[in-house]
Amino acid sequence: MKNPLDILELIPDPEIPVINIVELGIVREAKVTGENSCEVTITPTYSACPAMFTIEEDIIKIMKQNGWETKVITKMFPIWTTDWLTDEAREKLRAYGITPPEKGADEHHIGKPKKCPRCGSENTKQISRFGSTLCKASYQCLDCLEPFDYFKCH
Repeated sequence: MKNPLDILELIPDPEIPVINIVELGIVREAKVTGENSCEVTITPTYSACPAMFTIEEDIIKIMKQNGWETKVITKMFPIWTTDWLTDEAREKLRAYGITPPEKGADEHHIGKPKKCPRCGSENTKQISRFGSTLCKASYQCLDCLEPFDYFKCH
């Protein structure tokens, strides 16, 4: 049978389908507990993340299709942080038109210009603290004039 973590990499994030749930960092552990059983521990990006129910269903479905009986455990602590995004996820977000957060989500990034994912300019402004999903804010590049999402640090 395939390794559980390899299977989980096939599940795209429902809100940002360009990255998978492993790259996003919400899969904390995939532990084999028996010959064909495993436990998958996940942590939501936000405590009220509406995608978590879908993600849990997707995990159970794809694992069953691959011969695994799976128990999904949701842990709220430690709290998910954008530091858990893989480098691959950050590059995929940028290529998709979403500026990824810098590593080290702390105060020294607050107020720092966000780089436009299209032209690379830091001459940008925040349009709204709230984007198309809870984890994003809306920005506009003042050089190429394109709007873009910024994946918020937390």
